[in-house]
Amino acid sequence: MARGELPDYPWDLMAPYRDTAAAHPGGLVDLSIGSPVDETPAVVREALAAASDAHAYPTTVGTDELRTEIVRWFANRRGVTGLTEANVLPTIGSKELVALLPFLLGLGEGDVVVHPRAAYPSYEMGAVLVGATAMAADDPAEWPAETKLIWLNSPGNPDGRVLGLDELRAARTRAHELGAVIVSDECYAELGWEGEWAETPVPSLLDPRVIGDDRRNTLAIYSLSKQSNMAGYRAAFVAGCRGVVSRITTVRKHAGLMVPFPLQQAMVAALRDDRHVVEQKERYRARREQLKPALEAAGFRIDHSEAGLYLWATEGRDAWESIERLAGLGILGGPGHFYGVHFPQHVRLSLTASDDRIAAAAARLRG
Repeated sequence: MARGELPDYPWDLMAPYRDTAAAHPGGLVDLSIGSPVDETPAVVREALAAASDAHAYPTTVGTDELRTEIVRWFANRRGVTGLTEANVLPTIGSKELVALLPFLLGLGEGDVVVHPRAAYPSYEMGAVLVGATAMAADDPAEWPAETKLIWLNSPGNPDGRVLGLDELRAARTRAHELGAVIVSDECYAELGWEGEWAETPVPSLLDPRVIGDDRRNTLAIYSLSKQSNMAGYRAAFVAGCRGVVSRITTVRKHAGLMVPFPLQQAMVAALRDDRHVVEQKERYRARREQLKPALEAAGFRIDHSEAGLYLWATEGRDAWESIERLAGLGILGGPGHFYGVHFPQHVRLSLTASDDRIAAAAARLRG
């Protein structure tokens, strides 16, 4: 694909299936998009309102208070120690950073951006926007010499796959051999469900057990959209290598990219309050415990999905056939075709629907 040439927006293809699902007598159950439906916590909304007198420009780097909270949060919630305020930067949501990072790093034609085989489309789009080459490959041995940026995603979207410490170390080692920047998108890290991740926190690429005290060319990004129901706030941040964070900051200063001050104050409130995160996880757990067995009873196999906000399901036929079957039940999912060419028989189903809609979907799947 030529530089700047973008594909059609894939979700436009879902229109006829949405119409079919919406015609169901019991109404539409939309499990296609991971957009939170639960209330933003009161502590966050109150902080936003209190900061609404924002007459001055905010700074690109964010307030000292916010950066301090990000550093503290990484230490307390992610086991990442040794960060300072110079190692972190707030961003306007995480998708903005994912799509712009190749540009922010100065990548272009001839450079390769590696991303997971089952992948959120914005990793590839970031490469397309600067004329770089996107490559889907999970095995570090397959990453070519021209690789300049490597995306990991753990827990994964769409597949809920978690990378353990050994996998993170292997990826980081290969990135250093290539001289590439490696970034872990960890936006679903609070949502572990099965296996060792039911009790053990999902590890970060910045975990000292992975990198020791060497953060060179290594970043992790996180979003408050899922854990705090703040998708509409566009509140996220990046942490890691001081040099790379500095470069990103400089370009963003020139481009005028900065998180509005009231939203920064809302982020501070969210990062300080762990209780609402626990409560939200339990909501998603209850929904997952209804939806997963219902899908299995309907003939679907759930692959990975040990963490994250989605169930990655297949019934062994083309995803569009599964999407059509689900639409006939009034349920809208997302076809695996939207997440790369490697999983044409999978569908992604989100846990971001209200309790009653999840219950309706489970009842219809069970027949």
